[in-house]
Amino acid sequence: MCLRTITLRTLMRQRSSGWPSRSANPELRAGGRAYGIYAHSIALIADAGHNLGDALGLLIAWGAYVLARWEPTDRYTYGFRSASILAALVNAAILLIATGAIVWEALRRFAEPPPVAAPTVMVVATIAIVVNLASAWLLRGGEHDLNIRGAFIHLLADAAVSVGVVAAAGIILLSGWYWVDPAVSLIISGVIVWGTWGLLKSAVTLSLQAVPGGIEPAHVRQYLEMLPGVSSVHDLHVWAMSTTETALTCHLVIPGGAPGDEFINQIWDELHWRFGIAHPTIQIETGDQACRLAPAHVI
Repeated sequence: MCLRTITLRTLMRQRSSGWPSRSANPELRAGGRAYGIYAHSIALIADAGHNLGDALGLLIAWGAYVLARWEPTDRYTYGFRSASILAALVNAAILLIATGAIVWEALRRFAEPPPVAAPTVMVVATIAIVVNLASAWLLRGGEHDLNIRGAFIHLLADAAVSVGVVAAAGIILLSGWYWVDPAVSLIISGVIVWGTWGLLKSAVTLSLQAVPGGIEPAHVRQYLEMLPGVSSVHDLHVWAMSTTETALTCHLVIPGGAPGDEFINQIWDELHWRFGIAHPTIQIETGDQACRLAPAHVI
């Protein structure tokens, strides 16, 4: 995925509107679970449980955002920016665990599906759709941040679960087929897993300090090798400092010697503009002595 800095407008919208909007969710979760038990609907209970996981995920994401703004220390020289990557990973794990619980209970209820109060289920699930879509709308514009993307997927997944619940209740109301309730829960679970897989994959990739998606290492190397006076490039590394910041380190062999600060500043600007790399560290060498880090297999 392309990693770009979240705009101030997006962050302020999340801070002033998006996150507090979840204040309606405790009532939604409690009401959904209570009415789910009352209506004997595993789909509605699953919806309420998934909302709980979603609220926890949003709390983790906001905590990571706060940590990322802490100043660096002597021990944590990069600060706590990578907390956003860990938060995205935890968010994906929470969503998959919640989905596993839905699948387990749905399979258990297939043996003897209880009667479901369909009208009650439809009303409660419709309210949940409205609340979750409104919350997702407040987070629009920050989807290029893996962490915000995780929160956004949580909200859309909640809405999808609620749509499935409404559909299941409608079918039950018209046909009396109570097995539809757990069946729809399984279908929704599959959709949630499919939508979460990309998030989990990206979070694991960034956690392993791989080159972020959207950046082609060969193109970065080609740009550096084409710089005036550069004879070779080695020890090139590109990795994510957070879900929105990318770092680079490399050695440039310039036989004529260091060309000066203006040359370095120009490289910094070009790397940021072309590749979204905002934290480059470049070592200049003349090539008079072989660098110990020059071989490709040496890290």
